[in-house]
Amino acid sequence: MRIGLVYDLRSAYLAEGYTELETAEFDRDDTVDALERTLQGLGHEVDRVGHARELAARLVTGARWDLVFNIAEGLRGIGREALVPALLEAYDIPYTFSDPLVMALTLHKGMCKRVIRDAGLATPDFAVVEIPADLAQVTFPGPWFVKPVAEGTGKGVTPASIIRDRATLAVQCEALVAEYRQPALVETYLSGREVTVGVLGTGPAARALGTIEVVLLPEAEVGVYSYVNKERCEELVEYRLVPRQDDPMVAAAEDLALACWRVLGCRDGGRVDVRCGADGAPQFLEVNPLAGIHPEHSDLPILCNHLGVPYADLLAEIVASACERLAPGGPIP
Repeated sequence: MRIGLVYDLRSAYLAEGYTELETAEFDRDDTVDALERTLQGLGHEVDRVGHARELAARLVTGARWDLVFNIAEGLRGIGREALVPALLEAYDIPYTFSDPLVMALTLHKGMCKRVIRDAGLATPDFAVVEIPADLAQVTFPGPWFVKPVAEGTGKGVTPASIIRDRATLAVQCEALVAEYRQPALVETYLSGREVTVGVLGTGPAARALGTIEVVLLPEAEVGVYSYVNKERCEELVEYRLVPRQDDPMVAAAEDLALACWRVLGCRDGGRVDVRCGADGAPQFLEVNPLAGIHPEHSDLPILCNHLGVPYADLLAEIVASACERLAPGGPIP
């Protein structure tokens, strides 16, 4: 197949003057290099496209692909991850990963949790706070955990995210809203174990690939899987593979993650983050339907490395899942 690669390259945005924090979710050069090289090794012709504006320009000039491998996070707005899928749907070009609705819904963690809660799946009590009056919605007891409602890579998450009194809660919410120009999400703080579950496939064919536990090392910021801990994960975090047959909590977490994946309509591959409360029961935190794909640094490939699943096999399964949506009679991988 002829596959187009659509991505936001961190180095390119840094060269334009954007900050390290603004570009934290964007891809490294070696991620795109590895993706291109591996897809070529699988027998595909690969065309590097670039970010959403470059994609739009190529589409206008008539460029087309059998499939687009989309890892573009987008630059601005709560709908930023939905932009590339929406452009591709306008031109009837199939692509990997979730559709515009799912991308926009899951990026807004408050909206996503409402769907999960309405489906009867376990998630911490929460409120979305944009103005001081919204704090009245925080009727559940502390301690609380506060983060931006629509950021990834741990942006806005620090040890100060754990709040134990209402005065500090108001101050922290106000600070996050001002810095990130979006509402803050206030949740019951879960003090137990944290795991991330890898999921591959779509709908009934989706399966839990496996689970790694996030274990913070002594030098890490305490109690939170923070921006700093994620950026320096090689020295601050241990990712521990825990098979479901060895741990009832992990089995429950994988069942919960798969149920959430299907309820939300996520596709092809990604991650579901789960954390336990004081009672040890797993609860849904958030889903990443556009998970990082760096072969050594990103959580989903890290899980595959622990399982002995080659990077090429991971990409092949993602592409195969996306190819099921190709039009009848269309190209096959």
